[in-house]
Amino acid sequence: MNTTSSDGRDEYHALLARRDAMRLRRRLLSPSARPDTGTAGRPAGARGAGGQPYDGTADQRIITRQLPLLTPFGKLIGHLYDAMFERHPYLRSLFPDSMEFQRAHLERALWYLVEHLDRPQEVAGFCARLGRDHRKLGVRPVHFEVFEQALAEALRRSAGARWSEELEEAWLRMLRFAVAAMVEGAAGALAEPPYWNGTVTAHELRGPGLAVLRVRTAEPFPYQAGQYTRIQSPLLPLTWRPYSVACAPRPDGELEFHVRRTGPGGVSDALVTGTRVGDRLRLGPAQGAMTLDGDPARDLLIVAGGTGWATARALLDELSRSPLRRRTHLFLGARTLDELYDTGTLTRLEKTCPWLRVVPVIGEDGGGAESGSVADAVVRRGDWSGHTAYVSGPPLMVTATVYGLTALTPPPDRILHDPVDGTLPPAARPSRTGAPAAIIGR
Repeated sequence: MNTTSSDGRDEYHALLARRDAMRLRRRLLSPSARPDTGTAGRPAGARGAGGQPYDGTADQRIITRQLPLLTPFGKLIGHLYDAMFERHPYLRSLFPDSMEFQRAHLERALWYLVEHLDRPQEVAGFCARLGRDHRKLGVRPVHFEVFEQALAEALRRSAGARWSEELEEAWLRMLRFAVAAMVEGAAGALAEPPYWNGTVTAHELRGPGLAVLRVRTAEPFPYQAGQYTRIQSPLLPLTWRPYSVACAPRPDGELEFHVRRTGPGGVSDALVTGTRVGDRLRLGPAQGAMTLDGDPARDLLIVAGGTGWATARALLDELSRSPLRRRTHLFLGARTLDELYDTGTLTRLEKTCPWLRVVPVIGEDGGGAESGSVADAVVRRGDWSGHTAYVSGPPLMVTATVYGLTALTPPPDRILHDPVDGTLPPAARPSRTGAPAAIIGR
């Protein structure tokens, strides 16, 4: 690790923390100050220039009509970062050494904006949460101005002779709308730290390339069962990856994460093979909408595959503590019997929770379990119209299961799932996610 560079980043983040603390102090000393909630209770991020409601549908028509000029987005994003680093070389130090994940993350965000621009309230809410989360990266309003300049240049380079003022203005209006919501979300989170420092209290290998980590933060970490956080290892500064918390909030504040190594050199590799008890990690704010709904009378369907079991485990942990007894079906998938892990917890839940029914699904020879795909097993079991469904796991499993459920009777707003990773074409993406970012556990 480059110690000088790391020290410089720590000083930079410390300066930002002091600046945020000063702004918070000024806000607390000015009781009359109130956040701008917008006209008729709308969040400020849902308005366009001049305080008027943002017409995302009109910009969506312009942008989608000319998408062939700019897609696939890889070329546009390449031009964007080239322009940004050419004009402001110092910004390169705020990004990880490898830009691959950053580019993929930006591509997913652009697709999300384009596909949901006709629903500005939904986009404003997502961008506000994104702005809250980006505080951990040291993102400031001035950086958004630089990003806008780079995007304008990238649009010109990508579209070439077919560039038009109409095209550029629609893209910049979309960006400014998103940025306004991000800035508002960041400003509303000044009372919480941009990230939490945590110490690894346990590190257990549960199979080849699979580890269960327990982490205790220095300050209370607020979250709900079913949510996730982004984790940074000191072995990979500036590189954050999302992982679900595998337990409901505990009195001792300890968190649990299930991490499967997906390849060499990444965050999963650092957490599985390079992390030990006593090591420090950083955690971003909790995110995600896969939390228990407010209807105790409705039955639940939980579908999990691989380390998606972490999300399911947290939800079941929360349900087991509730005095309410909600009938719950759990479909738990794995490619082989050997890939089923944490079976002790599953056995305990089955014995102590009479409202829970577990259906293991093994992709290969399942022995006494069902075989085939989890999606097929769920569909074979019939009508889930009276249930709220939660789906977590690998992207293809999540997508297939969500589509299978959508073809049945549950309305889309009662099918909650982990974000997919953007590897599928836009037309094949599920319509509702906990947050359009990256697949959990990558």
